[in-house]
Formats: sequence, structure tokens, C-alpha cells
Amino acid sequence: MLAATLALCLPRPSARADDSIEYKFENYREEDGRITVETQSGRADQDIGADTHLTLLGTIDAVSGATPTGIPAPPGSAQVNLSEIHTRRKAWSEDLSQQLKNVNVDLGFAESRETDYVSWGWSVNTLTDFNEKNTTLRAGMAGTYDRVEVFFELAYLPKHNHEAIVGITQLLGPRTFVTLNVTWGRATGYLAEPHKYVEKDIEIFTNIFLHEDFGENAPGTRDKGSVFASVNHAFAGVNGAAEASYRFYADTFGVVAHTLDATWLQHLGRDFILEPSARLNEQGAANFYYYDLNETPIIPDHVPTVGRGPFYSSDFRLSSVESYAYGLKAVWKPKSWVQLDMAYEQYVMRGRDGVTPQSAYPRAGITTAGVKFLW
Repeated sequence: MLAATLALCLPRPSARADDSIEYKFENYREEDGRITVETQSGRADQDIGADTHLTLLGTIDAVSGATPTGIPAPPGSAQVNLSEIHTRRKAWSEDLSQQLKNVNVDLGFAESRETDYVSWGWSVNTLTDFNEKNTTLRAGMAGTYDRVEVFFELAYLPKHNHEAIVGITQLLGPRTFVTLNVTWGRATGYLAEPHKYVEKDIEIFTNIFLHEDFGENAPGTRDKGSVFASVNHAFAGVNGAAEASYRFYADTFGVVAHTLDATWLQHLGRDFILEPSARLNEQGAANFYYYDLNETPIIPDHVPTVGRGPFYSSDFRLSSVESYAYGLKAVWKPKSWVQLDMAYEQYVMRGRDGVTPQSAYPRAGITTAGVKFLW
């Protein structure tokens, strides 16, 4: 998903940033030789006159390692089938915001490219202040147009995504504000994962079966909606602040998810902040997820029908899962014109269906470091 649509999920009401240039490095590393992602990004923020602000962001991702294919573990083993992947993604985005009296309008464009995936995105977001700036209304729309390389078609197939958001942020006092956002989106086109498979034992002679692998097949439309609520409160007595949020998500794939997130910001003097955080997520399975197809009457096609049933997937990300993450971030501003940050997060995902082996689910450490120069 492109950065253009991420603007629809921002919980904070701020529409401007400091004039700055920033570099950030992130290393996402799964255990047991699974996926490693190294991300380098650069960001520049600059005011243009009194009412206009420009943000430019560039990102390079290097992805390598082993990932589950969807094929079940061999008999007598609990290790699901893995395949090696190596790819590089390059992306950029641009946001231009304009303050028009009490309304801030932000226009965004983005592009992302990798060897088998190309994506273009746009977004329009507005923030409107009311009630002596104690109330902020958010409204926005975003979309992406993607082209996905599909091996069985020997072609690129299209995928479209459109999202909309309405939300409100209310200041309840000098130290507390709350936010409520509602989002809705629709994805259409080729929505399956071209490198994931399902397995079915096909009877070729009487009581003689052949293990066959088939590319997964997903519906051609996915409607999705979410409700996000958060509260932010500053505790002046201890020079700290708390951020807590809850997100409910549901879509027409049958996935229902609940996410709780909490962060504490502790100021240690004027120039140093520690931010411990924790996140808990629980997700139900898509209604067409199967560990394999052997206990189903489904007869898959060697060439997926691209939006026409029957639908089936063995992608662990569509199974019933729970995950949690906890981490610590440190921010240090030794001078007024420079800011350093470093963070580490531990991430664990577990299956809940009692069928899919736990070897399908990742455990990862995420290390982030950045430097920002301000003026």
C-alpha cells in the first residue's frame, strides 16, 4: 500500500511540520532465516511562504529471506514450505498543504516500484478548525492504481483501491484531546497474492492421489471499514504523556480485527524523551482461508479465475491470528537544530485456528535509527 493512502489513518490533528531534513534507517528481521527488510528513507519539510508547506519523501526497501508459500508441512513435520525471495522497492511521495483561513488542504501523490509490482497513488485531505481551534474536523479521500505481475497470465493485472475518512479531534482541556476517525475503502481487480499457493490431493487413479499446488484465488472486490478512537493526556506532575487507541476493522473477505495500542512519552529534562509502547491485535480468518483443500469439495483451477469463484487461499496472513508488539524509542535533541532517535520493537504473531502450524507465523525484531536537521 502506498504512502498516499496512509494519510487517511493519521490520528493527530497537526497539518504542518517543522522545516527539516531527515534520514531514517530501519531493519526488520524475522527469526530463523525468515524475511529481512532494510529500509532507508529521506524526508524534507519546507514552508513556502506563510501558508504553504511541502513534504517530500523517498524510500528504498531491500527484501530478502524465506517466506511461507502456503503449501502445508510435509507429513511428520511441523515446518511449512518456504521459498526464498529477493526484491527491491523504490518509492517516493509528495504532499503540498495550503492553509485557507481555518481550513488546511493537503494534496498528495506517490509512486512505488519493484520488479513485479508498480503502484501510483493520490490523496486529498482537509483539516478544518472550529470552536476557537478546540475542534478539528478531518475529511479525506485517497486512491491507488496498481499493476501486479501474475505468472500464470504472463502479464500485469490491475488493482484499484479507494478510501475515504471522516474524523473529529476534540480538545477536552489544556492537557487532553480525543480523536474519532471512521474510514471506508474498496479494492477491486486482482486481489490475490501471485506467489502464494494452496494444495489439493487429486485422485488420478482409484485410491491413487497426486499432490498438486494451485495459485490462490481471491474475490475481485474487497470492501473494508474501520473505526479508530484515541485519547491523549499529558501528566504535568511527572512530565509525561499517555496515548491510547483502539481500532476496529472489518471487510467483505470476512476478516474482523481489533487492535489496542498504548504509548507513554516520558520527558527526561528538556532534550530527552523515552517512549515505551505496546500493541495487541486479534484477527479472525477470511472466509476462504484453508490450510489445504483436502477436506473441502473445492476443485481449484490451474489458472485462477481472477475474481470468479470458488475462492481459496492458504496465506497465513488471512488466517485467524493474534499478535503483539512491545518496544522502546528514545529521542534526543542535543541542539535546537538537530534531533536523534533510536527505537527497538519486538513483534510476535501466533495462529489461533489449531490447524495451521505455528512455523507459518513470524517473530521479528525491528530496529530504527534516524537523524533530523531543523531550521
